[in-house]
Amino acid sequence: MSELAQERCVACRKSAPRVTSGDVAELKPQIPDWMLYEVGGIPRLERIFRFPDFKTALAFTVRVGDLAEAEEHHPMLVTEWGRVTVMWWTHAINGLHRNDFVMAAKTDQLAAEFAERSHDQMR
Repeated sequence: MSELAQERCVACRKSAPRVTSGDVAELKPQIPDWMLYEVGGIPRLERIFRFPDFKTALAFTVRVGDLAEAEEHHPMLVTEWGRVTVMWWTHAINGLHRNDFVMAAKTDQLAAEFAERSHDQMR
């Protein structure tokens, strides 16, 4: 389990600091499968997770939603047949906060659990 996945999110206000380029250089290697890009000038983290069918993709979406509620930090989720796109950024600061990297790591951990469970079911 990654170090980031062990952390808890902290409450963010409009005055919360955005991650610096140095922070990104430190944190991004810990979530290598996530893309960093901007939409309307707002940086985001995005990853597409693939699944064998809609039912599994939907179940993953619900688990990410449960995780988001538990951490009080919420992503943008797009669920389609066989895939879920997860996007993290901090709305309060219109940018990236350490929380986003923490939640990306937690989402990776959740996806690994799903993959392991699917593999076990195929045996």
